[in-house]
Amino acid sequence: MMKRNVHAVAGVFAFLFIAMFWTSTVVAELFLDHSAATSVKVAITYAFIAFVPCMAITGATGFAMGGKSTFPILVAKRRRMPIIGANGLLVLIPAAIFLSIKAQAGEFDSMFYTVQVLELLAGAINLTLMGLNIRDGRQMSRRHQKP
Repeated sequence: MMKRNVHAVAGVFAFLFIAMFWTSTVVAELFLDHSAATSVKVAITYAFIAFVPCMAITGATGFAMGGKSTFPILVAKRRRMPIIGANGLLVLIPAAIFLSIKAQAGEFDSMFYTVQVLELLAGAINLTLMGLNIRDGRQMSRRHQKP
């Protein structure tokens, strides 16, 4: 039970971090100035101190609880995780660091905005996949609660 609660809390926090990163980026880019966009980019990189452990805890507890189960909902969650992880490690984190460096240098050029669009697309994909995992996890929890 404890592992399930830790998994759920870490997963929701990871989802909320990405939602916050995505929303603050869109708001800063569309409605605020370069100074605000720079502040958002720097804040996102500092937030990795809490975000990365949330993702790691979510993945580790999920795999520990799921084992080798072939339950269809669990299989679907397990299939999404490599995409979420790869997207985060190979696109989102490097893009966030790159964008933070560029923003701090005042380089809001075509490369900045190209990477920004890529980051927003990757973030939207992760939010969608993580949202599906949260939905499926809630469905599995309801199954376990029934007598």
